[in-house]
Amino acid sequence: MKPRPFDYVRPDTVEEAIALLAEYGDDARILAGGQSLVPMLNLRLIETRVLIDISRVAELDVIGDRGNLIEVGAAVTQNKLMAWPQLKQKLPLVAAALPFVGHFQTRNKGTVCGSVAHADPSSELPLVLAVLGGEVVLRSQQRGTRVLAAEAFQQDMLTTARAADELITAVRFPVIEGKGVAFNEVARRHGDFAIVAIAAVADARGAAQLGVGGLSGRPVVRAIDGDAAAAVAAWAEELEGYEDLHASAALRRDLVKNLAPDVIAEAIEKCAA
Repeated sequence: MKPRPFDYVRPDTVEEAIALLAEYGDDARILAGGQSLVPMLNLRLIETRVLIDISRVAELDVIGDRGNLIEVGAAVTQNKLMAWPQLKQKLPLVAAALPFVGHFQTRNKGTVCGSVAHADPSSELPLVLAVLGGEVVLRSQQRGTRVLAAEAFQQDMLTTARAADELITAVRFPVIEGKGVAFNEVARRHGDFAIVAIAAVADARGAAQLGVGGLSGRPVVRAIDGDAAAAVAAWAEELEGYEDLHASAALRRDLVKNLAPDVIAEAIEKCAA
């Protein structure tokens, strides 16, 4: 199957891109890497009047070190971020999660911001952004630039707070120091979307920020202190979870109960080391 006809535009600047979004609004789609968008267009799950390709906008293909924040532009691919020399030092949780994102071939085209924009509840990068308390930077002609916390940006499954005339120009990951991190997931095959994904940031005394992807319509985050197994079990039961062809809600809760305490323990161990 092929997509319905559309116009293709490749702007050279952010200003040109947001002008097109102001003109077309809901009738436009942004193409960065296209690893999710193009299959959905081909299957006619979505359609568009105009496709705006931002992949060659130079000002968006930048990884910026702001000291306490790392800003990743909307055209930065997942493999480019993986190859960034300071990744493990500055963003160890991102470094731990990226090998689980798709495959080498898809990471060559797929972008970091594209994963966040797609807002799949099982996707690794939105989960990491939520656990770290990161931000999404949006820009439009009408409102200028606004910055949303990850929690406010992703609202539900494939649903975000981005307005139709807004362009995601970057995501910002906070730099953490003096803490340990860990990431793990269960998937049908390595590189598939996770059935359940777990990310944790912990300090030496055992207090952790735990994030779970794949159990609800968006990543969920909870502070865990004390008996991790008991706290995780109680929290998992509070979350209804969702069911699909891959797993029941009950299976997802059981995976969280079994996987999350080990991920927290690994984060604590790394912190102590």
